[in-house]
Amino acid sequence: MPQVQTVRGPVDTAELGQTLMHEHVFVLSADVQQNYPEEWGDEDQRVSDAVDKLNRLAGVGVRTIVDPTVIGLGRYIPRIQRIAEQVDLNIVVATGCYTYDDVPFFFHYRGPALNAAVGAEVPDPMVDMFVRDIEEGIAGTGVRAAFLKCAIDHQGMTPGVERVMRAVALAHRRTGVPITVHTHPDSRQGLMVKKVLGEEGVDPGRVVLGHSGDTTDVDHLCELADAGFVLGMDRFGINLDTTFEARADTLVEMCRRGYSERMVLSQDASCYIDWLAPGVMDLLPQWHYTHIHDDVLPYVRERGVTEEQIETMLVANPRRYFENVGVY
Repeated sequence: MPQVQTVRGPVDTAELGQTLMHEHVFVLSADVQQNYPEEWGDEDQRVSDAVDKLNRLAGVGVRTIVDPTVIGLGRYIPRIQRIAEQVDLNIVVATGCYTYDDVPFFFHYRGPALNAAVGAEVPDPMVDMFVRDIEEGIAGTGVRAAFLKCAIDHQGMTPGVERVMRAVALAHRRTGVPITVHTHPDSRQGLMVKKVLGEEGVDPGRVVLGHSGDTTDVDHLCELADAGFVLGMDRFGINLDTTFEARADTLVEMCRRGYSERMVLSQDASCYIDWLAPGVMDLLPQWHYTHIHDDVLPYVRERGVTEEQIETMLVANPRRYFENVGVY
């Protein structure tokens, strides 16, 4: 039986059950938190709050969350281990780097940036770092990453974004683990992902294009699905530049067109995200872990999405994403 790595160790993919493919536990600005910890408050209280929220999620039938928190988003695995020991679901973690523009300064004068200076090809240290997280574990915790994460937003394929994406592709080819990419569908950045990952020989069926549900351009989504990508309909509840109905109706139409086998579901929620000022969450009352089960699934069922299609998006597609592991 194929297995996938979780915070508590490997589990059979058949045991993943209902899986939300893009949920964070915490999203943090690490330097700010270390130097100005007042808003974070008490560590034990934050952990307890996360345990409560995730156990409520387990209570609606979810068995697994896939957490794409990497460098740039405040990943700290010892804290996630504490939480995982107390919750009745699997937490799958990632490796990679999150940027919309430049690479972190740590990488500025390492790897490819040295090529011109030394007159020779210099390997990108990101690749070995990502591979080590996958094969050996993260920061001495023994917790192994099960997938890779990178990002592209409206800024497009900047040199920094391209460097990270190619490093992710190389780590994927060495390890076989799948990839999730934060995308900006309104500017059709999935097509740039297709170009770069295609040049690196990545099978699009191993790639989730995150935040695909941010657009209502169903023809564009069909184009990406027809290219083989998995579409992350994963921001349900974030209704600032869109509406609940727009997101849900896009899902309904994609299912009507026969694309349930090319989509996965999630909310991109978290127990705590320090990107938002206190009170902002009050403007997003549906942005939480159980919104899909509480609100989205009843809505789409009423409009013709079948139980088989829901099972495909929540169970079969995540399982297939993690099962097709193979080193190139």
